[in-house]
Amino acid sequence: MQLYYADIFNIPLPPGHRFPTGKNRLLREALLLQGIVAPWQLELSPQATRADLLRAHAADYVDAFLAGSLPAQAMRRIGIPWSEHLAARVFATMGGAIASMRTAVQHGFCGQLAGGTHHAHADFGSGYCVFNDFAIAALTALDEGLADRIAIVDLDVHQGDGNAAIFAGNPAVFVFSMHGEKNFPFRKVASTLDIALADGTEDHAYLRSLADGLEAVMAFRPDLVLYQAGVDPLAQDRLGRLALTYEGLARRDRLVFETFARAGVPVSLATGGGYCDPISLSVTAYANSFAAAKAVYGF
Repeated sequence: MQLYYADIFNIPLPPGHRFPTGKNRLLREALLLQGIVAPWQLELSPQATRADLLRAHAADYVDAFLAGSLPAQAMRRIGIPWSEHLAARVFATMGGAIASMRTAVQHGFCGQLAGGTHHAHADFGSGYCVFNDFAIAALTALDEGLADRIAIVDLDVHQGDGNAAIFAGNPAVFVFSMHGEKNFPFRKVASTLDIALADGTEDHAYLRSLADGLEAVMAFRPDLVLYQAGVDPLAQDRLGRLALTYEGLARRDRLVFETFARAGVPVSLATGGGYCDPISLSVTAYANSFAAAKAVYGF
């Protein structure tokens, strides 16, 4: 089974920028060093096509981004300056989400060492997210007949407002977001199920709420799950405001994987947010997510 990565494109950022561009490469190195994956299991994410993006996004927005002609205000909302390397990385991340989804349907599990761009809406980007990988992957699965009922399980500390907006009123997609109540985005969009957590929430309360959320997801009877395993609920995360430990995050991932593995529902994983300083703390949590997946799925 393959896992996908898209970290070969170095995004030029101004000094002091808060987005940690090297974290996905560091994750790939950590997975290899710890023996969680073998080199042959890692494959460069394929580039998405314009047609792939148009499943979830407005043509005017897609074409303006491709041309590097989005207004300055729109790029400020995304939070990363436009460059050819950004465009290449974004297209690889979208293509990797589709490839991971297809592989998960075939083998029961797959993941990309990137992604989780859940703040991107149909016609604008936000919060370091240009296009929405979950929306593109889900709509591809539906169009290709690979799934009929899809659940997005979004455990990033920030609410997946883009997921919620794109799938509002779509009965084929159940969007579950469990996030910090007072965290970004400050204007939230109602998901199918939102669980908002107070600042400082610790492992026990978090896992209890998660169990309730997963029960509701299972009642939807999905035949495919797209899982955002954001590691920014970690207590050390600069942007998180929750208080989970490494053990709590690992138990979270095991609970998600075991719930759907028992039911025979394939899972495609994206890594989501992580903003610790040093970033190696987030990378450790990312690697733990893949270790939990290996323990359940045995890849």
